[in-house]
Amino acid sequence: MKIYKGWGQEPAATSPYPVAVLRTPLCRTRPRRAAGRGLRPDRLPAASRDGSTGRLQRAARLESAGASDGEGGDTDVTQQETAPVPALSKETQQPKECFLIQPRETKEDATKTRKRRKKKITDVLAKSEPKPGTPEDLQKLMQDYYSSRRAVIELEELNLPDTCFLKANDLTHSLSSYLKEICPKWVKLRKNHSEKKSVVMLIICSSAIRALELIRSMTAFRGDSKVMKLFAKHIKVQEQVKMLEKRVVHLGVGTPGRIKELIKQGGLNLNPLKFLVFDWNWRDQKLRRMMDIPEIRKEVFELVEMGVLSLCKSGSLKLGLF
Repeated sequence: MKIYKGWGQEPAATSPYPVAVLRTPLCRTRPRRAAGRGLRPDRLPAASRDGSTGRLQRAARLESAGASDGEGGDTDVTQQETAPVPALSKETQQPKECFLIQPRETKEDATKTRKRRKKKITDVLAKSEPKPGTPEDLQKLMQDYYSSRRAVIELEELNLPDTCFLKANDLTHSLSSYLKEICPKWVKLRKNHSEKKSVVMLIICSSAIRALELIRSMTAFRGDSKVMKLFAKHIKVQEQVKMLEKRVVHLGVGTPGRIKELIKQGGLNLNPLKFLVFDWNWRDQKLRRMMDIPEIRKEVFELVEMGVLSLCKSGSLKLGLF
């Protein structure tokens, strides 16, 4: 007897032998393993316990049935048997289709995406042409700074008289040429100055690096004058106070924060001061002027209130914008 296994194989019509066609399913959920490879013998079929497969026993039964039906005739058996398929457990469930629904865009989200980037001061200054500073610019900055902190009567007292302002730099001068223009009698002034803990001219800038640049650029103007660095970088306040007490200084260049601290500690007296110059038009890497930086602007106005304003109103102090 010939046994055909698999799908699509049909026995020949003129075969003289009884034929059994065994059809097996294309796939199984779990492959069957023989005895001795993980399955217990009591759970195997009866045919598998004796050591023979169930397929051979079924083929033998079909052969005996064909022989009893007719001895000389050709009998075609087209019985189809399939192996029992174990049922799926409740735990294993078929996967379900899932659809992701995108949230609808609201009006608020649309406005957020359309919101333009806020312009920075560097963007504005990069497109604008440099303009020289004027006394009106300083007056306006003071009014804007104190408008939310002072009453109307107090704001009027903070106004600087126009007579205290010197000619502003028109962006054509170097520091030496500008100082020579506003102070033509500098040699006489520095010779008459003999008081310690004070200076004749004070230049205020935004940083220590800028102060060093200004000191190097005023060599043609200062001559034999004594210049002192008045900034906080690598120099302690006590050291600067001792230096001001020991010798006479004519020129001081520094930042408003350190100058204000020296005045508080009594190391610097503003009464002999004749000229106060602001490094107004210079811009840093971010294209900011000295008064564009909020911290510097605050310290400058606090310094003005500590004695500069009263000296300007008395007429003994002049202001310049370089």
